[in-house]
Amino acid sequence: MAYAPTILFFVILNLVIFAGLGFLLYLLIKALRKYKSDPARKEKVEKEKSLGEVLKKHRMDCSMTQEFVAQTLGVSRQAVSKWESGRSAPSTTNLMALAKLFGISPEDLLKEVQ
Repeated sequence: MAYAPTILFFVILNLVIFAGLGFLLYLLIKALRKYKSDPARKEKVEKEKSLGEVLKKHRMDCSMTQEFVAQTLGVSRQAVSKWESGRSAPSTTNLMALAKLFGISPEDLLKEVQ
């Protein structure tokens, strides 16, 4: 009978440990759910721009048509359309030529893409 208090102590200790671990798991899940639904993350996603959106914005700001950009760079109008829609990306050479055409540096053009 001397072992009964010792066994009871270990059973209670295990229950307390498991309850503490369960509570920590609950807090972790609660924190992760809050992090995923954070409005700041939603704003960041909304502010992100693709390369195509940036190219189209600069082209429109400069009052240029896709046809004009295409002729200036020596590519087809469809190529410019694909760049702006995100179906393809311009080569490095064409990207540098686009930046020059828009009057900005290639670095500044790429900084707008997030």
